[in-house]
Amino acid sequence: MASRDQRRKSTERAWFITAPLALLAIVFSTAIGVLSRPSFGEWGLAFLIFVAMTGISIPVLNVIVRRQSVGVTLTEVPLVVALFFLPPLTVVLIYTLSVLIWSASHRFAPAKLWFNVAKAAAATSLAGLLLLALPPLAGVGPGTWGSLFLAVNTITLVSLLSVAGVHVLLQGWQAGREALRTAPSVFLTTSINASVGLLVLIALETTWWSVLLLAALFAALFQVYRSYSQFFRQHRTLTGMYDLTRLLTTSAEGALADILLDRVRGLMQAEYATLWLPAQRRHPEVLLTARVDTPGLLDFAPTPAVFREQARELGKTLSIGRLLGDDTALRREVGAKQVKDAIVVPLRSGQAVIGTLEVTNRLSDIGHFTTSDIPVFETVAAHAAVALENSRLVDRLRHDAYHDALTKLPNRRRITAALAEAVKIRAPGEVVAVLLFDVDGLRQVNESLGHAAGDKVLAEVAERLRACAPSSALVGRAGGDEFLVTLRLENAEAALELAAQLREQIRDEMVFDALTLDVDTAVGVTVHPDHGSDAAVLLQRVDLAATAAKAVPGSVQLFNPALESRSLRRLGLAGDLRRALDEGELEVYFQPKVTLRDRRLLGVECLARWEHPAHGTVSPEDFVAVAEHTGQLGRLTEFVLREGLRRSRDWSHTGQPLAVAVNIAARSLTDRDFPDRVGELLTEYGVPPQLLTVEIPEAAVLDGTERPIPTLRRLRDLGVRLAVDDFGTGNSSLAQLRRLPVHEVKVDRSFVQGMATDPGDLAIVNAVVTLSQQFGLAVVAEGVESELTLELLQDIGCEIGQGFLFSRPLPYERLEAWFGAQVDQEVTDPGGLPRLRAVP
Repeated sequence: MASRDQRRKSTERAWFITAPLALLAIVFSTAIGVLSRPSFGEWGLAFLIFVAMTGISIPVLNVIVRRQSVGVTLTEVPLVVALFFLPPLTVVLIYTLSVLIWSASHRFAPAKLWFNVAKAAAATSLAGLLLLALPPLAGVGPGTWGSLFLAVNTITLVSLLSVAGVHVLLQGWQAGREALRTAPSVFLTTSINASVGLLVLIALETTWWSVLLLAALFAALFQVYRSYSQFFRQHRTLTGMYDLTRLLTTSAEGALADILLDRVRGLMQAEYATLWLPAQRRHPEVLLTARVDTPGLLDFAPTPAVFREQARELGKTLSIGRLLGDDTALRREVGAKQVKDAIVVPLRSGQAVIGTLEVTNRLSDIGHFTTSDIPVFETVAAHAAVALENSRLVDRLRHDAYHDALTKLPNRRRITAALAEAVKIRAPGEVVAVLLFDVDGLRQVNESLGHAAGDKVLAEVAERLRACAPSSALVGRAGGDEFLVTLRLENAEAALELAAQLREQIRDEMVFDALTLDVDTAVGVTVHPDHGSDAAVLLQRVDLAATAAKAVPGSVQLFNPALESRSLRRLGLAGDLRRALDEGELEVYFQPKVTLRDRRLLGVECLARWEHPAHGTVSPEDFVAVAEHTGQLGRLTEFVLREGLRRSRDWSHTGQPLAVAVNIAARSLTDRDFPDRVGELLTEYGVPPQLLTVEIPEAAVLDGTERPIPTLRRLRDLGVRLAVDDFGTGNSSLAQLRRLPVHEVKVDRSFVQGMATDPGDLAIVNAVVTLSQQFGLAVVAEGVESELTLELLQDIGCEIGQGFLFSRPLPYERLEAWFGAQVDQEVTDPGGLPRLRAVP
């Protein structure tokens, strides 16, 4: 109500323009009455011209400027005739009267009606004075043309300046400038109409029978203007639809509603555009409105809730308006809010209605929504529904990827991201504390009572931590039987005290059915900046502290440098890795990739392995990290590439060419020479580029930057296939894949292995497979280890998989034997892919 009152006060300011215009009209008309004889007359002809002027005053083209419309009419045609044949004051009278009748018929507000009347009177009286100052009109020669052209354009100039003045007064200088930008088209139209008027004048001077021909000409001219207006609207609509669709597919999630509503409001030329999404699962209700001339979005709607709720329940478009037909019940509800017209369209996701999109009040006092606007708006709503549902789906995927399914707590990835942000902010007198709670005896609970009981224990521990931790703390599950708590405290001593308090809360008895359990925890503690400068180091060292705490049951251990044996071991591996690369101690193992539907062998993934003489088997995570920190990553990558391409060449010679996939680290994508080196190796070993797949970690290509894209494009141009590895483990969006030149997505094994037992993991894999296939990407499921998982993957349409169900990673010699044992020669097509026998 306050906004409407403010708008009413603003509109009433137009009297500051209307009053001077009325005064000028009186002064100019008085001057005409004094200077001209006769001032009035020719009433029969005046009546005919008045009728023509009133009938032809319907706008054939409307240009919207902010809340107002600038109408283009054909009134200059009868105006030229009137200025030539009638006394000046008679012209002022009939022109002003026609404007009064036209404005009243459109039910303009008093402020706008009298503004139009005053503007018309002032403009025509000034034009009359101008004609009196010029030489008298004699005949229809060039002199008369010039005088009438000047008089008609004077009327247009006064009208345009008056409109611009009102816009400046009501809406500011920017609105005034926008109104003046229409001047070239308005003056062009005026000149054309004046030329037509002069032709009419010449015809009438020749013979009054020309009225019959002129009537036909005007009818045709009216249709031409109408056709141009329709073409203009269609062009504007198509352009707006294209821009809206493009922005919806490329915009970031956070800006989607803002872009959608602003564009929809502009496209439909509406005063309001409203998006309503009812509460759904963890998503709260959304009600956002874009209003013309108002920056940002508003959290209310101009129409009552029953309008949207009824559209959602019925699943069909509802509309009210002068040209749309009014539902009596809806108009009764809406009328109290002074809504002129409105259209509300349900947003669909399949058969379900997920919300509504609504436009209210066509801009300008004379504008109304028509039935032709409904199909356009429904098309817009269909695009919007797809974009919104994809946004919510990706948001659900991201939420599931960052939260633990059992406890609903943030997982390690979420904790790591939050911790990384926390350590960036230094606060004097505060530390960032990380507490790791390791539940003791969970294995015994699982073995004695079953995993369901173990899950209940974990859920209870999570609930107690969440209830007892300070409100400023972030509580998460690190995985397995480990829980993390991070927050800001005064010092390390406060962190130790809090850890002891929380541990005591967890130790309270837990009752499950007829059993009472006493669950204890070991707690490790690290603080920033004392124990590390980044999140990864802090989490690594809190793991070491928690492991040390297990040596003394139920203790709380603060990290100290003596615990960092693993880091020291990694440092010791640096020199050994260089020697291992020099002397060929590293090996490449191969894990088959298989089509899930018919178990045909597609290729193998190349995996580096290192058996250290002293330390035994070194995990790839350890020696790859060492290679990155010691500048040996390039040598390690080239070693794996060479071995993979050499084996691919050897297999090609046996008549069974197999594709090979090689993992590369994120740092390789910043090496400009890497694509050239790949091309040289392909040429050296004579392997077709399409037989090589380069697998890139998700974080390397979906980090929100453009850095990896040039390298990826160069690799793609070589003909090499590109795959995103471990998809789902990082802060990524499937929509981002559309801008990357990749061919394949590999779903992380953590989701695949949980499909059979966790509906959330199954839903995530299903969504990734469906959306990736819609983007034209192949999907590989990692970690296929059971027949049940295989069947689930087949059901959701996943085509390729790898995992222990088919084979573990094998050295080359054992892989050859595996080929012989698993490949069914009888069903191998000549020159095609070998097919595996049934896998036990």
